Amino acid sequence: MAYKKNKQDSPIISFIKFCIVTFTAVVLAFVIMLKIFLMTQPPIKNLENYKPNQVTKIYSADGELIKTFTAYKFEQVNIREVPKNLINALVATEDKNFFSHDGYDLFGIVRSTFVNLQARKTVQGASTITQQLSRILFLSNERSFNRKIKEIIIASRIEKSLTKNQILEMYLNNVYLGSGAYGAAGAAAIYFNKSLKNLTLAECALIAGLPQAPSVYSPYNSQKLALKRRSQVLDRMLKMRYITKDEYKAAINEPLHLNSSTNSGARTLNQAPYFIDYVLKELESLGFDEQDITQGGYKITTTLNYKAQKIAEDALTKNMASWGLNGDKNQAALFSFSPIDGKILIYIGGKNYTKSQYDRVTQAIRPPGSSFKPFVYATAVYKGWNPNDLIDDTPFSIGTWSPRNYGSKYRGKIPLYKALALSSNVAAVRLIDDTGIKPVIVMARELGITTPLANDSTISLGSNGVKLFDMVVAYGVFANGGFRVKPYSVSEVQTSRGKVVYSANKIHKTKVLHFETAGMVNAMLEQVISAGTGIAAKIGVAQAGKTGTTDDYKDAWFIGYTPNIVTGVWVGNDDNSKLPGMTGGTLPAIIWRDTMKVVTEPYKDAKFDYEPFELKTTQHIPQSEISEEVEDKENNQNTNNQAGQENTDNIAPQEQNNNAIKQNTYETITEPVRLTPAEPENSSFSENISMQNIEKKEVVNGRFY
Repeated sequence: MAYKKNKQDSPIISFIKFCIVTFTAVVLAFVIMLKIFLMTQPPIKNLENYKPNQVTKIYSADGELIKTFTAYKFEQVNIREVPKNLINALVATEDKNFFSHDGYDLFGIVRSTFVNLQARKTVQGASTITQQLSRILFLSNERSFNRKIKEIIIASRIEKSLTKNQILEMYLNNVYLGSGAYGAAGAAAIYFNKSLKNLTLAECALIAGLPQAPSVYSPYNSQKLALKRRSQVLDRMLKMRYITKDEYKAAINEPLHLNSSTNSGARTLNQAPYFIDYVLKELESLGFDEQDITQGGYKITTTLNYKAQKIAEDALTKNMASWGLNGDKNQAALFSFSPIDGKILIYIGGKNYTKSQYDRVTQAIRPPGSSFKPFVYATAVYKGWNPNDLIDDTPFSIGTWSPRNYGSKYRGKIPLYKALALSSNVAAVRLIDDTGIKPVIVMARELGITTPLANDSTISLGSNGVKLFDMVVAYGVFANGGFRVKPYSVSEVQTSRGKVVYSANKIHKTKVLHFETAGMVNAMLEQVISAGTGIAAKIGVAQAGKTGTTDDYKDAWFIGYTPNIVTGVWVGNDDNSKLPGMTGGTLPAIIWRDTMKVVTEPYKDAKFDYEPFELKTTQHIPQSEISEEVEDKENNQNTNNQAGQENTDNIAPQEQNNNAIKQNTYETITEPVRLTPAEPENSSFSENISMQNIEKKEVVNGRFY
């Protein structure tokens, strides 16, 4: 192809045009050569009898098989049994040129390559149904040019081996469609308790929309996303004239009638189901897509301590039942990880996964009550306070707001550590008044809190919603001497041939708090358990923690840790109704105790790596003074509702989750605010620590200095 220079072109423009023409010619030459090569490929013998390996196995760290991705529901069907609407929906959504191409679309691949290069990430694919089948039968979902070429070659050979109807039949029998369903017939049974021939147009559209992301669009995981995806499929069918406008309108408005009776049966192989959901999300963030995970034949090793998981599940179930909390709305969650290396050890997102897949570890946003107070105390210590300094535990007002202690008990001047151990409300408010609100918000952010926080003094009493996951991460900073450690769940991924394709070989740690500051907070939190509101959690080892209880006993928390493990427990009702008499120092502390006294047995002699901090006054705190930190709704909530909380009774968890963090009047702090340091300027408040630097530090008993 010759290029004739335009006399009006500048040298730069001429060069650019020459490059474009040359590149286009190279691409076209490559496409033509590949096309010729593919035409010479032989068919695959006996392909119609091929049985793919559909088993991916997930193991706990202690070797227990906790999940297998195999056909919970699988039925082989003939293409003649598949409704025309399902075939049309699948073709319209996944591969509109299916009946005319040779198994691949080279120009579509070139087009998507340009789009992906421009976006600098994978935003568009070009896999035909035949290419998807080649991946299901013979390949992994490794994101590489090499795999894509193999996929095209195999797709070409499949097209020479099978008819279009046979390809569709094999695809519809083997594709993973979420919730344990392999193949269209399995999906029809699991989701609708129907045979394929009885599916409605709307149900066919829902199933046809699942291959792209089965877990995301599974109606058992999110009905909202499932219906949105169904609408997209129906739109495509209408545009391609597979259905009429009247059929479209009827299908769009058809209610979703799910088969709840088979939902539990589809999930019986999940030994730690909430954890498995977290693992799948982490795998996807690492570049594995769901079809690859479920059908890749992988061996996935996780960080979960299965023995500890079962102990925690038994402790949660037994104690909830003993308190009479047997209803579906009565819920609890527990999350545990290592503040040393970030391994997630225990993960319980609710009482019963088969009845509710809503994950209360990472999705629920609930007010933490007084379990938020350590962040206020950490800020105060950072700015120069000492645990032995005296603070007034006497009535105090900020504007029109007059917080008060539980039972109106006031103790006069008391040491800071005693104020935290007894969870004095007025002391916490005095502290935030002294330190400033913004520094407390910065402290919470640096420690790991990700939800919006109001620029308001009431956050000192835990008025804003937080996640259990974030609270446990934040307390981990106190446990390990100032490092925020990122939790993770996947240790290693191996192919069916034993090749390691992923290994977690880096600890994500960030220095966010001075060692001395963390040590002082730790000393005060030890007092909470030894002589304060958390005494019910005592297990006879080095431990620290904090209780939390919110307005009208709607939320009860206990977050505690030993030198090796941080564990958080939340108890409450999904509809945000009251649990009279429930405080953080009761059921949550008991669940924590029953879990941790067994889980920490191998580390019972472990000690915190802080220099002993001498408390000036160590007299025993009378039991009569130990009162839970329940915030009186009428007196401890600003008359102007400064916390931004609303009445969320009888609201579903997902909706309640959004309402819990609404801030209609007060500023949400998103920009960093510099704290005035009480320690050297060169001690960065958010110093990044790499693994290389960590390894150079002295390590004693598995601890970093």
